[in-house]
Amino acid sequence: MILGQALIEELTALAGEAASSLGQADSFEDLENLRVAYLGRKGRLAQIMAKLPGLDAERKREAGQAANTVKEELTAKYILRLEALKRAQDQAMLAGFDPAWPGRTQPVGGLHPLTMVTEEICQAFAGMGFEVVTGPEIETDFYNFEALNFPPEHPARDMQDTLYIGDNVLLRTHTSPLQVRTLMSRKPPVAAIAPGKVYRRDSDLTHSPMFHQIEGFLVDKGVTMADLRGTLTFFVHRIFGPDTQVRFRPSFFPFTEPSAEVDISCVMCEGTGTICGETCRVCKSTGWVEILGCGMIDPNVFKAVDIDPEKYSGFAFGMGVERVTMLKYGVGDLRLFFENDIRFLGQFA
Repeated sequence: MILGQALIEELTALAGEAASSLGQADSFEDLENLRVAYLGRKGRLAQIMAKLPGLDAERKREAGQAANTVKEELTAKYILRLEALKRAQDQAMLAGFDPAWPGRTQPVGGLHPLTMVTEEICQAFAGMGFEVVTGPEIETDFYNFEALNFPPEHPARDMQDTLYIGDNVLLRTHTSPLQVRTLMSRKPPVAAIAPGKVYRRDSDLTHSPMFHQIEGFLVDKGVTMADLRGTLTFFVHRIFGPDTQVRFRPSFFPFTEPSAEVDISCVMCEGTGTICGETCRVCKSTGWVEILGCGMIDPNVFKAVDIDPEKYSGFAFGMGVERVTMLKYGVGDLRLFFENDIRFLGQFA
């Protein structure tokens, strides 16, 4: 009996001491330490309750009820003090809050510069009536070379230039196969552009094993070189500004005849060849930079897609999106487009 009464008195004393301490806790850390000290699994209340098995049944019931009552009271005290500390913390935060301050905005992403320029190019040609076509990146030799009038001995077919997957199967080296696929599936008039990834064995400051290209072509009756020149001049002015000069230089491509390369006045030195008295590194003081290749579609290509070259004519052109983007934004290293450096990409957001 004496032991049971002593436990109840010990519980009563513990309840008063703990209630006072919990009520005075002035930080979350102090409050948590007190909870562990009094209510934890090895706390003082648990130590007292560990003595209950030594009591007879009647005293054990009385002491147990008293212990549960103390535990409930102290838990309630702990919760009340915790809520009070949270309110005090919120009030302290609001005390320094000015509702006139602008809200915090979440950072948002942006389109990759290559995607931006691709869409801009597609929109420019869409305004002239060109449709966008797509196709497989894994091609056969027929679509990638043979139908485009590449002779069997052409260097582009060699292993050092083309990434072959198997016999006559390869990663496309340009988006020109989409010209063949489109012309084989529909009859003229056809005007289309074909953006997409292409692959070659090349890697340096201005070349990448994977890059992006846009092929464009128009086939109809009576299409001439003048139509090609007018189309590409409009495109250049749309992308680089109306003051940009354009010139066509004779060239050679297996799938066009006659062929030409298109130069624009240097976007860095504005065609002067110098920047602040120094030689322009972009155009090498010539005042011109090459931007794309083009020409009238070769009759052999028409024959490969079963279109009569005596009845129809057309032009085709191809450009590297990376090159256009580098010229448009003054980027000097192609690898920046693929390194995913947020500091670089964030400039275009």
